[in-house]
Parts: sequence; C-alpha cells; structure tokens
Amino acid sequence: MIKLLKWLSVLSTIGMLFVLVGGALVTKTDSGLGCGKSWPLCEGEIIPSTITLELIIELSHRLVSGTVGILVLALSILAWKYYGNVRETKFLAIMSIFFLVLQGLIGAAAVVWGQSDFVLAMHFGISLISFAAVFLLMIIIFEIDKKFDANSLHIDSSLRKHFYALFTYTLAVVYTGALVRHTHASLACRGWPLCEPNVVFSPFSFEQWVQMAHRLAAGLLFVWVIYLFFRIIRDYKEHKIMYSGWTIALLLMIFQVTLGAFIIMTMLNLSIALLHALIISIFFGLLCYFILLSSRSAQNEKKSK
Repeated sequence: MIKLLKWLSVLSTIGMLFVLVGGALVTKTDSGLGCGKSWPLCEGEIIPSTITLELIIELSHRLVSGTVGILVLALSILAWKYYGNVRETKFLAIMSIFFLVLQGLIGAAAVVWGQSDFVLAMHFGISLISFAAVFLLMIIIFEIDKKFDANSLHIDSSLRKHFYALFTYTLAVVYTGALVRHTHASLACRGWPLCEPNVVFSPFSFEQWVQMAHRLAAGLLFVWVIYLFFRIIRDYKEHKIMYSGWTIALLLMIFQVTLGAFIIMTMLNLSIALLHALIISIFFGLLCYFILLSSRSAQNEKKSK
C-alpha cells in the first residue's frame, strides 16, 4: 500500500501543478469563456460543434482539473484510512479536497454568472492551498519509511512566527499578482522597476496602481526571504533540512523576481508568465513544509514542558 500511495501522492502533486499553471493559462489567454457560459458542458454540448483555441484551452483545463480531483480524492481517502494516525494526515486530507472543490465552484460560478476581478483573483490562492495540502500529504507518506524525517527538529519560537507570518503575506502577494492578471494590468507599466522608463513620479491609472502594488509587495517578500536565509545560515547551518530547504526557497524567489522583470521586458511572453506562476507555486509548497516543521516543533516543545 505504501508504494501505491507514494505513486498516487506524486501524481496528485504534479497534477495539481498542472491545474495551477492551466488556470494561469486560461487567464492569460482570456479563455475563461472559451466554452461559453456553460458548465460542466462546453457550449451546452458534450462534444462541441465549433472548436476554437480558447475552447480547447478551457476544456483542457476542466478535464485536467476533474482528473486530478479524482486522484486527490483517492489519495485523501487512502491516506486517511491507512495513515490517519499521523497527526497531520486527516487535516491535510480535508484541506486538499475542500479547497480543490472550492476553487472548482468559484471557476464554475465565474463561467455561469460572472464574478468581479477581485473575486476571481482569489481563485489562484485557493488552488495554491489545495496544492500545498497535497504536497504535504506526499511528504508525510514518504516520511513513513524514513525517506524524510524531521520530527525531532527544533525551530525557535521567533523563527516559527516568521514562517507563519510569511505564509499569510505570501498569499497576499499571490492575490495581488492574480489581480494584475484579472484586471489586465500586466503591461500597464512599460518599465522595470519603475513604472515608466526614467520617470520617478507620475499620476498612475488604476491598472498601474495594481501593477506597482504587486511589485512593492513582491519586493518586500524577496527581502523577507533573504533575511530568513541569513538567519537560518547563522542558527541552523548544521541542520540540512533547514539550510538546504531555505537555500532552495531563496533561489526560487530570485528566479521568481527575475521572471517578473522578464514578463515586462518581453511584453508578456506567455511561456515566461506561466513559468512565473509555476515557480511561486513551488515556493509556496516549500514554505508550507516549513510551516509543518514549525507546527511539529511547537508540539514537541509543549510535550517537553
């Protein structure tokens, strides 16, 4: 059973990444109504009679999401049944299914009834939480035969608080990035890091405010990740999981910021934009692993008192 669950967890995690990137592709190509205002059917038909690129993108995203949903459901049920004794398993199983269903319902509602840009921007963040829950379930399954084992790792209270706060802040940054896409503000600014080349102060349009707010939020996130990197080097250099894990987190964030600049410089190259969505998804999953480690550390601290 453990071998089956390992394969199922890996497939579900990879599948969730396809769901996230597919959602970004739908938004970037304005394919949200590629199937018309019809859900789950496409243009009210099982087999659409008129095929367009937007229809293919939207229908493919629905099919992938549905298939991955079945994988996640199977993973959650089996993990609950066989490894429900592990402290985090049941919680993560519920979270993965709940947020996957929620993001599907929001997507369906947007197609049938329409939603404001501010509501639609929540879609990506909700999918991220579901992905993170599936990713952590995979980690727990691999921990069972000691492929990963960090139960005894102690993380001090101050650093734990940083991870918890960074989790919330990262979701806020992700929301501003999604809002940039949904308000069509990706190219509202032609320069980087300034909004307009060689212009420090100028009156901004709404789209430019959205774009610059995201840049500022992302910049602060980048600085925060760098600060934690140096702190972990100082205090946890001997702990491989902490040191190597956050080094990867920093590299992902450097890559993410670079891609953000390239999106502007290449005038919204689609491949770069999708890679931008993929990298922040992986970073968020890794951050949630540190949240898991922090939670275990806090639990061990309570037991020792």
